[in-house]
Amino acid sequence: NGLSLDKGSVFGNIEAVKTVSPAYMPVSGTVIEINEILNDQPEIVNKDPYGEGWMIKIELKNPDELDDLLDAASYEKICQ
Repeated sequence: NGLSLDKGSVFGNIEAVKTVSPAYMPVSGTVIEINEILNDQPEIVNKDPYGEGWMIKIELKNPDELDDLLDAASYEKICQ
């Protein structure tokens, strides 16, 4: 905790059956909490991404970067 990361920085890895992909910061900020439950139960990210499946909590460095993010409905459209 306390690690400061810029937008676009890698903060971890996402493992799937046959691949590992980097997880990128959507905004700049300082990590204030890591969801340690995922170490033993990574499947929670898929089962409950808006609840218990969170990965990290951050303190925003630049709140204006939030304007560049998609809302849930827009993101869902590009995933279909």
